[in-house]
Amino acid sequence: MKFHSDHKILSLIVFLFLVSSQLLAQDFPPAPNPPRLVNDFTQSLSSDEVARLEQKLVAYNDSTSTQIAVVLIRSIGQYDISDYAFRLGDLWGIGGGENDNGILILAAMEDRKVFIATGYGMEGAVPDALANRIVDNLIVPSFKMEAYYQGLDQATDMIIKLASGEYKAEDIESKGNSGGAIFIFLLFIFLFVILPLLKNRNDNDNHMGGRGGGVDLLTTIMLANLLGGGGRGKFGDFSSGGGSFGGGGGGFGGFGGGSFGGGGAGGSW
Repeated sequence: MKFHSDHKILSLIVFLFLVSSQLLAQDFPPAPNPPRLVNDFTQSLSSDEVARLEQKLVAYNDSTSTQIAVVLIRSIGQYDISDYAFRLGDLWGIGGGENDNGILILAAMEDRKVFIATGYGMEGAVPDALANRIVDNLIVPSFKMEAYYQGLDQATDMIIKLASGEYKAEDIESKGNSGGAIFIFLLFIFLFVILPLLKNRNDNDNHMGGRGGGVDLLTTIMLANLLGGGGRGKFGDFSSGGGSFGGGGGGFGGFGGGSFGGGGAGGSW
C-alpha cells in the first residue's frame, strides 16, 4: 500500500515538474535556430541595424570567446526584468560553459524596461555600478528618442572596451567622480571672476558710448561652452562608440552553456 502511495507522489512531482517546465518555456523564447547574438522579436530595429550589430558582436566573440547577446522582446509579463534576464541567459546558455563569459542586454519594449545581465565571469570586467551607468547614460537616453540602434551600439561598444581591458573600471569611476568637481570649479571661476570683469567692461563701454552687445554674446557663448563641457557624456570621453569590432567574423556558432549569477543593472525609459 505504501509503495502505491509513494509511486503516486512521485508521479505527481514529475507531472508538476513537466507542467512548470512547459509554462516556463512559454514565457521565454527558445534559443534562436540558427543561432544569433542579436534577436529582435519586436521589429524595433531595421534589418540593416540588426546585421551591423550582429557582425560586430560575432567578430568580438570570434576573437575573445566572450558572447554579448542583445534581445528585444515585447513584454516580460509578471516577471521582474532582472529575474527574466538571468533566467533567459541561463536558458540560452549565453557565454562559455567554462568561463561563464556572457552578457545579455535585454529590452522589454512595451514595458519600457532594459537590463544588462552579466555572467559569473564578466562581473569583474563590468561591475554593477558600471552596468548601471551604461544603462542610464547610453541606453535610456537613446531609447527615449526611439534611437534604439544608437543606444545598443554605444552600449555594446562600451562593454567591449571594458571587457577587453581597454578601459579599467576604476579609471572610469575616478574620471566620473573628478569630472563633477572640475566642472564646479570652472563654473565658480566663471561666475565670480570672469563674469564680473566682463560686466565692468560692458559698463565702461556703455558710459563711453560703445555697444555692449558683443560682450553679452561672448558671455552667452562662454557659459554655453562651460555647461556643455561639464555635462559632456557622464562617461567622460568614453560615451562615443569606437566600433573596433565592426568588420570581419563569420556566422555565429552558438551559445556555450554559460551561467548567470545575479550581476547587472537595469532601468526604464
